[in-house]
Amino acid sequence: MVLEATMICIDNSEWMRNGDYSPSRLQAQADAVNFICGAKTQSNPENTVGILTMGGKGVRVLTTPTSDLGKILACMHGLEMGGDMNLAAGIQIAQLALKHRQNKHQHQRIIVFAGSPVKYEKKALEIIGKKLKKNSVSIDIVNFGEEDDGKPEKLEALLTAVNNNDSSHIVHVPPGPNALSDVLISTPVFTGDGGGSGFAAAAAAAAAGGGDFDFGVDPNLDPELALALRVSMEEERARQEAAAKRAAEEVGRQEEGEEASSNSQDATMVDSEKVRSAETTENAKHPMDEANTLLQQAIALSMGASGSDPSLHDVDMSDATNADAELAIALQMSMQDGTKESSSKSDVSKVLEDQSFVSSVLASLPGVDPNDPAVKDMLASLQRQSEQSEEKNKEDKPSNDGK
Repeated sequence: MVLEATMICIDNSEWMRNGDYSPSRLQAQADAVNFICGAKTQSNPENTVGILTMGGKGVRVLTTPTSDLGKILACMHGLEMGGDMNLAAGIQIAQLALKHRQNKHQHQRIIVFAGSPVKYEKKALEIIGKKLKKNSVSIDIVNFGEEDDGKPEKLEALLTAVNNNDSSHIVHVPPGPNALSDVLISTPVFTGDGGGSGFAAAAAAAAAGGGDFDFGVDPNLDPELALALRVSMEEERARQEAAAKRAAEEVGRQEEGEEASSNSQDATMVDSEKVRSAETTENAKHPMDEANTLLQQAIALSMGASGSDPSLHDVDMSDATNADAELAIALQMSMQDGTKESSSKSDVSKVLEDQSFVSSVLASLPGVDPNDPAVKDMLASLQRQSEQSEEKNKEDKPSNDGK
């Protein structure tokens, strides 16, 4: 790595207010200067960099050559613009500052940013170049901005006079979308004579697309930064994977909940339909069955009231009482009245002959309609059976009397 002491001459003239270099000539120049200072100080711990301005009220040294990058960058803030660029005076004062460097083993280099017209003649610049060559001072020239009055030719003449074994360089940067620092990063002004070693090479590789290093950082030059970037990337990847997993689980739970809810709703609807259907069927059958049962009980009770079978009378009355106590009492009273009126009748046919009595008994039963065709058919059938039985008894009676 080349051991150097560098003085950077900044153009802060009135011409630096132009915006043909984004965001302005002065700001684009300041960014490039910061980048070069970082490259110089990182490429060799013993390298030093100084800053001076060539515009304003005159040449002003902001900082003498130092290895403190913070001090170098701090002096770049709050630069004032004005006046014209004094190129010759700036180069001579930079040479004087390098002459008083502390480490005499450092190579001397001056970097000049020329963004405004050069008022000196070509011959005067050649004399300055020869003096620099005599004192073993190299120079790098960054030509940007104004191109009037033969400025490129004057700067080329200065470079030719000072150049020794291609140790000096010039770069012409036309206006365009690219930043000034992006153009310089791949030139010898940035990489130096050491072939782009150190920080300069890493930065140049990063500008070219990162090279073969992750994040555009060489782990050999800055292992802590490379490790921090790698750890940060792994943590971010893990965070994104965890977030994606949680989102997938949440979606799965929502889908399962919706399916369970749908199934339960379907089962509930099916059960409700079954219950409703069963109730409908039961309600359709219940009135007729209940009417038939109650009718049979009423007829049996009527028959028991005529004194045919006390045990049957007791059983039927007990069932009727269990079914409906009030109904049983009403039936018993009705049957007692019928018994008094037809005490002389011992056959069930005489009970059935009294239509008003039968109708009143049936009307008193809940859910039984005396006018129902089914009830009338049943009464008619019972009456026919009773008549047949009566006729049979009459036929058997003469023979019994004869005996």
